[in-house]
Amino acid sequence: MRNKIFALLAATTATTIYGVNHTIAKLVMPHYIGSLGLVLLRVLGATLMFWFLSLFFKSKPIEKEDRFTLFKCGLFGMSINIAAFIAGLDYSTPINSSVLIIICPIFVVILSYFLFKNNINSSKITGIFLGFIGALILILTADSNSSVGRNIPLGNFLFIVNSISYAYYLIIVKPMAQKYDLITLFKWLFLVGLIFNFPLGINQFLDVEWTNLPLKEAILPMSFVVICTTFMTYFLNGYALTKLTPTELAVFIYLQPVIGVLFAIFSKSDALSVTILISTALIFTGVYLSTVRKYKSDI
Repeated sequence: MRNKIFALLAATTATTIYGVNHTIAKLVMPHYIGSLGLVLLRVLGATLMFWFLSLFFKSKPIEKEDRFTLFKCGLFGMSINIAAFIAGLDYSTPINSSVLIIICPIFVVILSYFLFKNNINSSKITGIFLGFIGALILILTADSNSSVGRNIPLGNFLFIVNSISYAYYLIIVKPMAQKYDLITLFKWLFLVGLIFNFPLGINQFLDVEWTNLPLKEAILPMSFVVICTTFMTYFLNGYALTKLTPTELAVFIYLQPVIGVLFAIFSKSDALSVTILISTALIFTGVYLSTVRKYKSDI
């Protein structure tokens, strides 16, 4: 019971950091660094930190039969997932990202059906339908010339790609997180992510005037994105996943829009609209019907 409480606290902390990150990461793009350059910075920083920590712990070698799964986890969890989110945030808005991120549990249900033949009842089907309607409303009604986002429809679409990728990552990484210690696991996963992200982001990374970056406007937000949003959150969620199911952990994404929207409004970096409120209500209802309602019935 105590371990599960710690897992819940870890998931809550990680979700809070993610919620704040929707606004903080937006502050540095694209003025100080391009989106793909920021992706490379995130993955490079996390890779160096996990490999440094591994020097002080005895690592268990990755078994041969797990290497392909390790490769997939790194590709979907540390490459496609992060790149789609950061690029989406660059094009869209903090509130849009905060709302669309909660569609992830729906994709966990869908992918679990195709991968493990888990049943999808009428409640889940209704939830999936409502969630997608809410997401489509945000994508199709977005103003592509908003002063907050450069191309909101494209950015919102990338958030969907992010959610699919992260949902698949949650499902396939759970057995790995239970089998290997987290430092060993993440040092390899981020190295795989670094290999994929390096050719995509190196040009934008090198274009940054690193010696001329202002502390408050650029260095501190970038440090938060690397240390807190990448290193800490993956470690905390990895620990939580050893005690919780992928669906339970995915449901914590419910907290992200609450934290993300409130922080965006408080910092005056974004504003609510009627369309966003309607879409949020549909997505919340969809996620509840497809995941939470089922989970409660199983207790």
